[in-house]
Amino acid sequence: MLKAGFIGAGTVGTALAVLLSRKGYKVARVYDKNRSSAEKLVNSVSGCRVMGNSQQVVDGAELTFITTPDSAIERVVARVKWSKGQSVVHCSGADSTDILENARKAGAMVGGFHPLQTFAGVQQAIDNIPGSAFAIEADEPLLKNLKKMAEALDGHWITLKASDKAAYHAAAVFASNYTVTLVKMATDLWKTFSIPTDQATKALLPLMRGTLHNIETIGIPQCLTGPIARGDAGTVRKHLNEIRKKVPELLFPYKELGLQTIPIALAKGKINKHQADEMEMLLRKK
Repeated sequence: MLKAGFIGAGTVGTALAVLLSRKGYKVARVYDKNRSSAEKLVNSVSGCRVMGNSQQVVDGAELTFITTPDSAIERVVARVKWSKGQSVVHCSGADSTDILENARKAGAMVGGFHPLQTFAGVQQAIDNIPGSAFAIEADEPLLKNLKKMAEALDGHWITLKASDKAAYHAAAVFASNYTVTLVKMATDLWKTFSIPTDQATKALLPLMRGTLHNIETIGIPQCLTGPIARGDAGTVRKHLNEIRKKVPELLFPYKELGLQTIPIALAKGKINKHQADEMEMLLRKK
């Protein structure tokens, strides 16, 4: 297995280093401008050493992970001397390997290796990464090695082109980040009948888990439920009236999400074109 090094010892870097070490990869060196972060990583990875600069990591590794904040990756790569036979990989979801161009020009192999997962903290990341999808952008033979690495982490992989990365990452934002926003909007509605956020969240989570289970087991569009799925324009009208009266700032997102839901309901086959048109008129009404 390739000897790995890490430049950047934040949540993603630390979690990947720990998990790769557990799977038999040699994680030999790490550097972070915050030495205490690097030391925390070393304390969790047997045989790993803290280096004084990025160059020392690269010089002692066959595969270097750049796990700094995305905005720093290109700058870090430009400051290091690369050579033929070395490999460098970043873990940005939105950026392509174009930001590793300085390494590519020097003869190094370059790649992207993005775990499609949420990283609220190191332990959460360690717990959540196994089983995740990994978005990989690389040429052979690095591509083959990164595929093996994803599989070693009990995950599965997809391959992307440089032109795919922004759309891929935007999809992740919809699925993960905006789920948080949707829960926030739902709990804001519960406040209108005097239920605090923590209690509302606790009550809504089983519903969300049930929805995710249905998405996983029966898929889209069959998993869709609710008033739009059954063509219940009367209930949608009640929702609109109540939101307009109590939390008017949620009126636009409710309407827009409803409009996006109508085609799913049609695809499920439980509503007809007339019902779909009726709900669309209702949701587009000013």
